[in-house]
Amino acid sequence: MYNAETWTLKEENIRSLHVCEMSVARKILGCSRRDHRRNTDILNELSIKEDTVDVLRARRLSYFGHVARMNPNRYPHILLHGHISGVRSRGRPQRRWTDNITEDCDALHLFVPEAVRLAQNRTSWRNWIRNRGDEAAGVR
Repeated sequence: MYNAETWTLKEENIRSLHVCEMSVARKILGCSRRDHRRNTDILNELSIKEDTVDVLRARRLSYFGHVARMNPNRYPHILLHGHISGVRSRGRPQRRWTDNITEDCDALHLFVPEAVRLAQNRTSWRNWIRNRGDEAAGVR
């Protein structure tokens, strides 16, 4: 998961991460798909409470907070808040990192401008991500 904070994930990528995670979990337990064991049972037996996508979401939001707190003259901050003028080419636009951030904030019932304001205090932002992320994932 090196540099996962900057990954732009599509639904296909998320599905592949879930498949890989379950494959590794099954290998750890020494069972195969032929054993017909439910994924939830395997994850409970291994005491895995967060899946890979939830960890990625928390790391991405943590990095988002870092960029939001940056000096406004730095390139990551300019790219986060800047807009490019011009006309887009035809077809569906490519997935952007900010699209993932918007979805992550929506999952936590938060608007992006609110998130930028909350991220100004580093410790409270990280605690908020940790607590709200657990609620969104259903972990208690």
